[in-house]
Amino acid sequence: MDNQDEIKSTMTEQQFNDLKSEIKSDTKNVLNDLLKSNVSSERLPMAGEEKKAIAGNGTFKSFGEFAQAIYRHDKNISSDNRLKALSEGTGSDGGFLVPEEFRAELLRNSIEGAVVRPRARVIPMASNTIELPRIVDSSHASNVYGGATGYWVEEAGSYTASQPTFGSFELKAKKLTGYTQASDELASDSAIALESLLIGIFGDAIRHFEEDSFINGTGVGQPQGILNSDALVTVAKETGQTATTLLYENLIKMYSRMMPDSHANAVWIAHPDTLPQIMKMSLAVGTGGSAVYINNASDGVPATIFGRPLILTEKCKTLGQKGDIYYADLSFYVIGDRQGVTIASSPHVNFTSGQTVWRFTERLDGAVWMDSAVTPANGSNTISPIVALATRS
Repeated sequence: MDNQDEIKSTMTEQQFNDLKSEIKSDTKNVLNDLLKSNVSSERLPMAGEEKKAIAGNGTFKSFGEFAQAIYRHDKNISSDNRLKALSEGTGSDGGFLVPEEFRAELLRNSIEGAVVRPRARVIPMASNTIELPRIVDSSHASNVYGGATGYWVEEAGSYTASQPTFGSFELKAKKLTGYTQASDELASDSAIALESLLIGIFGDAIRHFEEDSFINGTGVGQPQGILNSDALVTVAKETGQTATTLLYENLIKMYSRMMPDSHANAVWIAHPDTLPQIMKMSLAVGTGGSAVYINNASDGVPATIFGRPLILTEKCKTLGQKGDIYYADLSFYVIGDRQGVTIASSPHVNFTSGQTVWRFTERLDGAVWMDSAVTPANGSNTISPIVALATRS
C-alpha cells in the first residue's frame, strides 16, 4: 500500500490527464476493432465501394466484378488473368469456379431457409466417388452393431469371440445445373446490379433443388432423399382414420419410433398443408377431450411438437400423402460436396434479343448413412433416425 501511495504522490496532474487520455483512446480503438469484427462481410457492396478496393491484388473485389469478368471473357471483350485459376475446362464448357470468398455469399441465400443441409454431415469429395465405412446394424435382439455380443463370465472363464459387421456407404457425385438470363446492358453497366440478380436467383435455385433432392430424391441421377431411404420407418395410420387428416395419435406414434439418442437432434418437417390439422388437434379423454394447442390468434402458430422444432417446407408431400410430415434426426444424412459452384455465361443463345444466359453448376451427392431401421433388444417395433407417416387416403 505504501508503494501505491508513493506512485500516486509522484504523478503530476498533467501526467494523470495524459494517462487518462491515452487509456480513453486505446479503449476506443479496441471497441472499434470489436465492432468491425462482428459486422458480417457476407453482404452486397454499397454503391461506390468497389472503387475503394486495391486494384491489381490478384483477387476480385466483389462477386459482381467476378461475374462481369466472365461476361467480358465470353463476349471476347477482354480476358481477365484472374479467371485462369478458376477455370473448369474452358469458360464456355465448364464455367469458372466461384471464388471461395464469394461462394459463402452465394450459399448464404441457399442455406437460409434450408432444412437438410444446415443439419446434415457435409464432407468434401476428393473424387467423383467416395466410400465411407458404416456398421451394418439392423437388430439388437441377440447382438449389437451387426454381430458384437457381450457375455458375463466367471473369473478365469473362457471368452467367446464376436465382432461387428462393417459395410460401405458410397456417394457418387451428381450434377445440379440451372440457368437464367439478363440483359447485356445490365451485365456491362453495373456489377452491383448483376451481383444482386445472380446471387438472389442462383442462391434460391440451389437451395430449392438441393433441398428437394435431399427430401424426395430417388438416388438415380440425383441424391437419395429421406423419403426413399432404406432406413425410413413408416408409421401406419389409425384404424378408421379419415383421408387427408393428421391426428395427435399419429404424432405420438411417430415420436415413439425415433431412436432414443436422436431426440435431442430431431426436428419435425412438414408441408404447410398440415398446419391447419396441427393447430386444431385434440386429445380424446373419455367422452370429452381437450385441445392439444391453446389457440390464440394474437400469438404465433405452434413452433414445436413435443418440444422439438416444427419446420414447414413445400418440399414435403401434400397433406394425406406419405412424406407430408417427418420426424427426423438429419445428422444421419450425409452430403458429399464434389465441386464448388461454377458459373458460365453465353451471349449466343439469345443473341438477337440482347440477352446473356447465365448457368450455374455444382456436383454433389447425399443419402442417409444407415441402410436399415433397427429392431430393439426388446419389442418388435423398429426404430430409426428418420420417421414418416403412411398415406391416409
